[in-house]
Amino acid sequence: MKNKDYEVLLFDLDGTVTDSGPGIMKGFEYAINKIKGEDFEKGNLRRFVGPPLESSFSDILGFDEDETKRAVETYREYYFDKGIYENEVYEGIEKILGELKGRGKKLSIATSKNTNATEIVLKYFDLNKYFDFVATSNFTDRKTKSDVIRYALDHFSGTDKSKILMIGDRLHDVNAANEIGLDSVGVLWGYGDREELEKAGATYIIEKPEELMDIY
Repeated sequence: MKNKDYEVLLFDLDGTVTDSGPGIMKGFEYAINKIKGEDFEKGNLRRFVGPPLESSFSDILGFDEDETKRAVETYREYYFDKGIYENEVYEGIEKILGELKGRGKKLSIATSKNTNATEIVLKYFDLNKYFDFVATSNFTDRKTKSDVIRYALDHFSGTDKSKILMIGDRLHDVNAANEIGLDSVGVLWGYGDREELEKAGATYIIEKPEELMDIY
């Protein structure tokens, strides 16, 4: 792999730093059942790990505006009570974060999760110490992954974009990086597969966290 000596590394959270899938999928199952009064095929729930909640309910599930609003609220009932803790840090991630930090890299979270949920997860797993900045979504100016990344770039405005790398597990991470003009890493330990990440145009695709040390 080529080494471009990246200075800033942006990490997606769900499916990249932590395996939050079980809690997210149960939250969607709970919300769909409450709003639609029907069960959802469990095998299809994986697709909801990563994208913004509103996009998943409206664009993927076809909920109308009112249903989407109620579904997001219902999802969060479950998620903040139980789902947020049905989660674990991926094996090897914390070691790599520490090594990158020790080598002078600036690290940031760039997630479609909202601020409250992100802060709870980072605090629960004692991960805050690794990150110089945390960029999350909101309901106003940071609704898409591209918006979140731009917010992070504002914080690191003194760094050329060629020295900034986006790391995530889904096409949304890669597409947003491409839109903004950043290199990206697609990781295969999360919820996207190689075909999805290749089709999206990831600069690099890796299978294990330690492979980041060959790229940074």
